[in-house]
Amino acid sequence: MLEFEQKYWNQGVRYIAGVDEAGRGPLAGPVVASAVIFEQGIVIDGVNDSKKLTEKKREELFHIIHEQALAIGIGIVSHEVIDRINILQASFLAMNKALENLKQIPQQLLVDGNFFRHEKYPVENIIKGDSLSHSIAAASIIAKVTRDALMKELHEQYPQYGFAKHKGYGTKAHIEAIQKYGYSPIHRRSFHVDVLETV
Repeated sequence: MLEFEQKYWNQGVRYIAGVDEAGRGPLAGPVVASAVIFEQGIVIDGVNDSKKLTEKKREELFHIIHEQALAIGIGIVSHEVIDRINILQASFLAMNKALENLKQIPQQLLVDGNFFRHEKYPVENIIKGDSLSHSIAAASIIAKVTRDALMKELHEQYPQYGFAKHKGYGTKAHIEAIQKYGYSPIHRRSFHVDVLETV
């Protein structure tokens, strides 16, 4: 998990930010990105792609990452903006916000995926980076736990949709709730116009 980081450490690059997002696929709620920088050589046991971890393990690692990371930035982009500029651009915007919120300026970015560019920092895009890079995996955990907490809060406002359980993803129960109650104020209108056509 340190192959990419080690490559840059060997070149004398000290501050490497792993960047990832959570929430590109859901039908509701924001997209959340995180950027995480560790000091050279820091490795947290168990850090992996957030999708491969249980919710309990993610939350445990979330706190450990906060304790051990040199810097963490978080960026949140609302469902309204997602509808306005599309989810890919909204994901990039969230990543840029996360980078802006880092207290340490990075010298190199490792980003999950294959399209991200940045005007100030050099970028290495890594497909499935959350399974290959410790820094990106840590960012995936921070983004996922942060977004899940937001969706649990939104569940309190709109309990009939079950956001606390599915976090806005298009599960059968979620789609049935949309068919029964219509869109909530936090649903992404651009994502599922066809859902209600089956009613």
